[in-house]
Amino acid sequence: MENNEKREITCEIKEEFGVIAEDRRGWHKELNLVSWNHLNPKYDIREWSPDRSRMGKGVTFTKDEIVVLRNLLNDLVI
Repeated sequence: MENNEKREITCEIKEEFGVIAEDRRGWHKELNLVSWNHLNPKYDIREWSPDRSRMGKGVTFTKDEIVVLRNLLNDLVI
């Protein structure tokens, strides 16, 4: 692949868990199970435009990582 060629990134939302927040533009920060480039799905937190045609930067977690995150959140004293 030449330096000026861009590899297309594909994503497929396999399961929607919910909206964490919505900003004034209508973008939603969501937790979903997403398959990137037809690979095994990962838990994904990122912002999506209202029609899901665009997305913001996000973070992905394996099943083991999301369990650790859940435990850390459960231990928070708020």
